Amino acid sequence: MKYDFAAIEKKWQKRWEETKPYAAVTGDKRPKFYGLIEFPYPSGQGLHVGHPRPFTAMDIVTRKKRMEGYNVLYPIGFDAFGLPTENYAIKNHIHPAIVTKQNIANFTSQLKMLGYGFDWDRCIDTTDPSYYKWTQWIFQQMFKRGLAYKATMPVNWCTSCKCVLANEEVVNGVCERCGSEVIRKEKSQWMLKITAYAQRLLDDLEDVDYIERVKIQQRNWIGRSTGAEITFQTNIGDEVTVYTTRADTLFGTSYMVISPEHPLLKSWQPHIKNWDAVAAYQEEAARKSDFERGELNKEKTGVRLEGIEAINPVTHKPLPLFVSDYVLMGYGTGVVMGVPGHDQRDWEFAKKFGLPIIEVVQGGDVTKEAFVAKDDTAIMVNSGFLNGMTVKEAIPAMKKYVVEQGFGKEKVNFKLRDWVFSRQRYWGEPIPLVNCEKCGWVPVPEEQLPVVLPQVESYEPTDDGESPLSKMTDWVNTTCPCCGGPAKRETDTMPQWAGSSWYFLRYMDPHNDKALASKEALDYWSPVDWYNGGMEHTTLHLLYSRFWHKFLYDIGVVPTKEPYAKRTSHGMILGEGGEKMSKSRGNVVNPN
Repeated sequence: MKYDFAAIEKKWQKRWEETKPYAAVTGDKRPKFYGLIEFPYPSGQGLHVGHPRPFTAMDIVTRKKRMEGYNVLYPIGFDAFGLPTENYAIKNHIHPAIVTKQNIANFTSQLKMLGYGFDWDRCIDTTDPSYYKWTQWIFQQMFKRGLAYKATMPVNWCTSCKCVLANEEVVNGVCERCGSEVIRKEKSQWMLKITAYAQRLLDDLEDVDYIERVKIQQRNWIGRSTGAEITFQTNIGDEVTVYTTRADTLFGTSYMVISPEHPLLKSWQPHIKNWDAVAAYQEEAARKSDFERGELNKEKTGVRLEGIEAINPVTHKPLPLFVSDYVLMGYGTGVVMGVPGHDQRDWEFAKKFGLPIIEVVQGGDVTKEAFVAKDDTAIMVNSGFLNGMTVKEAIPAMKKYVVEQGFGKEKVNFKLRDWVFSRQRYWGEPIPLVNCEKCGWVPVPEEQLPVVLPQVESYEPTDDGESPLSKMTDWVNTTCPCCGGPAKRETDTMPQWAGSSWYFLRYMDPHNDKALASKEALDYWSPVDWYNGGMEHTTLHLLYSRFWHKFLYDIGVVPTKEPYAKRTSHGMILGEGGEKMSKSRGNVVNPN
């Protein structure tokens, strides 16, 4: 007997739309199961087969749970703000809102054709003002508690998209989205203080059922280390501070290196005799991404600061100071002490510039790549009072010494950086703040949310790097909610990650206009029982959404400290040529 899928499946899909067998019921007495997939980005080309693979897997899980008597929530929505739609709109001269509406209609038709058991009554769209009202509300709560702040800093700038990228969005030195060159640029940006949650993001991985490689990636990205901050005097009276996990090698320090972006360089300009060479090197470093600069195998470059020296606090000997792009301002203090006898990168730099190489650790299990002895039999030499100690004994002994002598302190450090949150683009959530000359940055009153994204004729990025919204003076010029005086709206918009950092909560109560979700819905459905998504989002969306959720837990909005009880991650389906399947590469396979 032939299975006439075209007729049979269409018949039953129509019946499902009428009878809603997949509708979840908040407060039902059955045990609940909340199965979640990462909601798709509705692009112009529609679904590709990389979407149905994980959707089908979770659909099978949720169908089994229904058969076992569970009240199942299996929702769907659309992550619709962001660069791809805006770039498509610019290229084809169609407004992003129209593009988004068309794309969502196409995606909806395709997903329904595939017959998934989604609760379509709970469908959400991150570009809907009734949704992003609450994205803006969450941002305001962070701002009021000091977790959102503005800072001028070197940022990753995509030369094609003409916008700022988070570190996580720069892959192998190029823009993750378009593949264009990424350079470093000074810019005033809104930042979210995710570093305030670094320890908890690390510790609470012990309480969730995540596959081990996801936990490992998150731990590595957060990058907790324990060490010491040590202060070095200079011959011009200023101090420089370094962070090191190996204070025991201080006697082996023969030079120091400062990041090209370090603010001290500007104040030192009158003392630096070869300032032109230093300034030229800074300009050259600005054209490189953090990835390029951090490459271990790259040729070491730098310029010695003529006229400035540091003083080793234990040997009291002068140390030459260099500026070099292998030191990043975003990690530690932006200054490192060079210990070429026991670090591969420092050794290569010392050989390049003819600097002394002092052995201070002898014996033990010494690896070829990094010359540091790693076991208890390694003995300190050429190290004053540390001589004869093992490395294990010397590390705490030197930490204690620098504290007692007053030129250092013990320190816990994290590789994780604060989240660069603002974008100088049109198609994103407006940041709900105004700037008043008298009152500074002030939140728009909550009763006036959402701050709706205005209609514009031109949404192309500007040549000066400012948002297209900055040209809309009627929208920009407003009054201060505090003093009633003239004020200007923030014209930067939020990144695409904003809407996806809390969407799983909105599914619990998607039509609530009084709160992002009711207490009843949050208490009933929290946490997500099983979340499946892309392995490539482990240090992006997964980390960001855990951070937002912990903040909401702290202010009493959600009942659990972690959003997802279980997380599994799939790899990527490869397209033609063995590359990641994506619309930008033109190698997608349509599931129709």
